[in-house]
Amino acid sequence: MLHKAKNTIKTALFILLTTFTMACSNDDDVVSEIPSPTEILTQADLTAYLQDVLDIKEVAGFAINIVQNDNVTFNKAFGFQSIEQSQFFSNQTVINVASMSKTFVAAATAKTIEQGYFTLDTPINELLPVDIINLRKPEAVITVRHLVTHTSGIVDDPNTYLTTNYFVLPGQDMSTTGADILVNQLGISVSNPVSLEDYLTEYFVEDGALYGENNFIDAEPGSTWSYSNVATSLMGYVIESATDINFAFYVDTYILQPLQMNTSTFDMTQLDWQKWAIPYLDKNTPLPFYGNHGYPEGGIHTTNDDLLNYLLDMIKGIKGQSNTLFATTFYELMFTPQLDLGIVPNGFAENHGLYWYKTDDSWSHGGNSLGVSSYMEIEENGSYGFSIIANMDATFSDNSPKWEDVLALVKEGIQQYIQNN
Repeated sequence: MLHKAKNTIKTALFILLTTFTMACSNDDDVVSEIPSPTEILTQADLTAYLQDVLDIKEVAGFAINIVQNDNVTFNKAFGFQSIEQSQFFSNQTVINVASMSKTFVAAATAKTIEQGYFTLDTPINELLPVDIINLRKPEAVITVRHLVTHTSGIVDDPNTYLTTNYFVLPGQDMSTTGADILVNQLGISVSNPVSLEDYLTEYFVEDGALYGENNFIDAEPGSTWSYSNVATSLMGYVIESATDINFAFYVDTYILQPLQMNTSTFDMTQLDWQKWAIPYLDKNTPLPFYGNHGYPEGGIHTTNDDLLNYLLDMIKGIKGQSNTLFATTFYELMFTPQLDLGIVPNGFAENHGLYWYKTDDSWSHGGNSLGVSSYMEIEENGSYGFSIIANMDATFSDNSPKWEDVLALVKEGIQQYIQNN
């Protein structure tokens, strides 16, 4: 029975960790708890509203950026980085942004294309040291485009994804309830990170411990959308193989440094734990720090101030007004729909750029992992954009308050502020 219960928890978490929900709750009871945001005219009004959201919804902490017409109109943190140590969440607090990391894989992909290493239509087996074979469709040819749009036919195996990708960092207090949940209930090991090559070898090489048909679906590449963390990790390794540069170092050199994101990195071993936001299952249950062996899919750590630099550049890039990372053509490439209509599930998004999602008149991506959540949205004409990072859990389905409710309230306040300014 215990084994069955553990598997049920793992399956539920897997679904949440491998799907970013674009739709937010419209529960009137939830919204009615928070004062109406219709009179948000100033930064002070928005600050008061967001503080109400944080207090009433019992969020540990979050930080917000808003950019309008290339001007920073809001850059503020709320709540606690560590409740136990009474450390306030600040714009310099370091936090894992989970699957928002995929947009940095998008930028790295655009950069390697500009540098001439490959194109979106290059088969990945021309770039990798070993061939990736879809065991359910052996003749399938997977290209770079398929990886960056979640249409490669490679999927996350729900039986192994959590326990083999996630690891708890050594040297932490393992006597806590949060540690018990990750290690004993979910089966996540205490470990140092392994290399991207070693992690993916287990998944894709014939004698690997994770090799098997469950890593694939029987679908022609490009025809079927299936959100895949492992395929994104593989895209990181494609870049690493093509450039002969460690992926984390490549992103640091060509993406983070040009944007002066000096506290951000995919290499969590470079970071000072004292500056990290504690991930919280709820306000009473801190979780130990953890990482992902397949780190490109969800492992970047950043700050609200660093993320503001990224947001500013993406907004300018979407308007064709930046060449900080690459020529304007490659910003355009990131935000160009890549799929036929109807391939991305209805209600999730309309289309894909390079990882970025197109819905109505905006591009966005979010992230949810154990004890952390994030979201970034940019109007397609570049008139505004905003980001949210929080040390709040969104992976346990019975966790209350739910991240989707908090995100809906925060977005409503931000939209009112933008409309009134």
